[in-house]
Amino acid sequence: MSGDAIRVLLVDDHAVMRAGFRMILDSADAIEVVGEAADGAAAIVAATRLQPDVICMDVQMPDMDGIEATRRIVADAAVTASVVIVTTFDRDDYLFQALSAGASGFLLKNAGPEELVAAVRAAAAGDALLAPEVTKRVIERFVAPASAPASVAGSAATTGAAVTITAELTERESEVLHLLAQALSNAEIAQRLYIGEATVKTHVSNVLQKIGARDRVAAVVYAHRNGLA
Repeated sequence: MSGDAIRVLLVDDHAVMRAGFRMILDSADAIEVVGEAADGAAAIVAATRLQPDVICMDVQMPDMDGIEATRRIVADAAVTASVVIVTTFDRDDYLFQALSAGASGFLLKNAGPEELVAAVRAAAAGDALLAPEVTKRVIERFVAPASAPASVAGSAATTGAAVTITAELTERESEVLHLLAQALSNAEIAQRLYIGEATVKTHVSNVLQKIGARDRVAAVVYAHRNGLA
């Protein structure tokens, strides 16, 4: 296996599910499953020891669930892995708790093998990925009209503040934010703007910093809330 392969840690309390995921991912080019864990506590230990690039994390597990494990892993500066939640349960509470915990993706277990592989590749590239079934719900949850009360609008900037923040973006950064809102990957943005993928990563980093977004999912929500999509 190449040293450039994406290193993956599988976390699920069902051994059969882990075996299936391992078979799918190990058969993909430049992806290597480097470890497995059967609960959240074991996942934290394995993440520190193995230093994977991506962790595929179940939610419902004994001892410590995947949401809490994700929260602790993301908060650990010694671990740089991106976490993709892979669950059977299409529940809003799991979805929003996972995103709040810092997960980079949310995928349902009924997804096809190619979707699992794509999710791992996207997370490893620093992109965010949401199952098509849940993307609309994320936008509906966080995209509130200007007249909505603060409790509904959440913590994103108000319309007036958004104008000020957006004005600080360069023309290219505004283009990148617009394409982020269309859920394009860095590679797709690079092709659309005829620039290098490394340059896109720099622009994305600058956009996230300027609009105060933690990750790409937050940037997508921000863009839709403020009419920048």
